[in-house]
Amino acid sequence: MDEKRILLVEDEDNIALALEHLLRRQGFGTCRAATGRDALQQLTDFRPDLVLLDVMLPDISGFELCQTVQEQADRPRIIMMTARGGEVERRKSLAMGADGFMHKPFVTGDLIAEIDQVLAGPVHA
Repeated sequence: MDEKRILLVEDEDNIALALEHLLRRQGFGTCRAATGRDALQQLTDFRPDLVLLDVMLPDISGFELCQTVQEQADRPRIIMMTARGGEVERRKSLAMGADGFMHKPFVTGDLIAEIDQVLAGPVHA
């Protein structure tokens, strides 16, 4: 089985480093972007299977980035993450085309289960 690649879009270094370590231990290839602009470049260069996308970024909101990714012909799956709100952000994320949602802080086992579920789901056209 091919190694699945995950683009982690998270601007908080401590969270990003912990998530990168977790994902690599689980056998995923990872790449990190701290801004929406960096993420747009990494989508082309890294070609991830999945994007873990923080809602609150310093330049482009995660919601805007999610919409931009929807326009790609061969788009990766997306799991939105946020520490704010809750149900409203979850509904908005899914309505914008995200494949999954995680509210921070989360249990790492729950995140891995969500990633596995999203990657096993149907591919969007």
